[in-house]
Amino acid sequence: MTRTLRRARTARALLATAGAATLAVGLTACGGNSLEKSKDSEGSAKPGQGSLVIGSASFTESKVLAEIYAGLLKDAGYSTSIKTVDARELYEPALEKGQIDVVPEYAATLAEFLNKKQNGKDAPAVASADADATVKALRKLAEPRGLKVLDAGGAVDQNAFAVTSDFAQKHGLKTLSDLGKSKEKVKLAAGDECPQRPFCQPGLEKTYGIDVTGIDPLEVGSTQAKQAVKAGKDQLLLTTTTDATLEQFGLVLLQDDKKLQNSDNVLPVMNAKKAGDQKIADALAKLNKVLTTADLTELNKKVDAQRLKPADVAAAYLKDKGLVSK
Repeated sequence: MTRTLRRARTARALLATAGAATLAVGLTACGGNSLEKSKDSEGSAKPGQGSLVIGSASFTESKVLAEIYAGLLKDAGYSTSIKTVDARELYEPALEKGQIDVVPEYAATLAEFLNKKQNGKDAPAVASADADATVKALRKLAEPRGLKVLDAGGAVDQNAFAVTSDFAQKHGLKTLSDLGKSKEKVKLAAGDECPQRPFCQPGLEKTYGIDVTGIDPLEVGSTQAKQAVKAGKDQLLLTTTTDATLEQFGLVLLQDDKKLQNSDNVLPVMNAKKAGDQKIADALAKLNKVLTTADLTELNKKVDAQRLKPADVAAAYLKDKGLVSK
């Protein structure tokens, strides 16, 4: 996993609990220059259907999803360009202003981002493990800002925990509940915020009864964290459900069987005024019928492990799934 991807995933995984002050600093520091620094990827289309700007965050999965959106919209008759912007603090305001028309997003994380942006850093959480309720809460926050939230698909990229396959086999582990029942003490490789985050150490202890003896602050899903768990220095790793490199380190995910994590289902979000047309929604909705969490993991692997270009990976996926006419 590249350093850029690791930082971006860490930021996305923890953003839902970030403070409003951090948001304000990010916007003040980077403000209007963000889009000028982004890169464009052009795609031709049938004439007469208009042009759309698709936003992408700067980590692999977002880049691939943006390319998939571009392919679907091109097939529907639109010309497209992709703008890669470092962080949600930058691309979400651009989406509201219409500088970006469509962006691939994550239901729970965006819901909490908008919740804290509107109601303050101490606002009660609106996201949950219930995908439908989370999307409903997201729409309530997004619509007054001129944003249209499409339905969520089955693909989910949310926080997850992994152990070595040997550790899982030795202790009969398939779920986080199994780990709690095993009474094994574990040191957790994660971000240094983990002791304060409800989805992390407090949630593991309260929801699953897992005995976390300490935190090894090696970031979320980093190579160093995976190596520490592989070597036995740590026993548990905080990563994401679409981490494409776990197998390389002999690691396996434990199922979040009590639904500690919020529903970070993938969904498109658009500027309602510029991209609210039903034809656009219908084109993007095709992806929901086929995209799975396993698909996302495989798409990430093709870029991160096999070093293929996001555009090529997206084009092959669209063709293989029969989502485009050519």
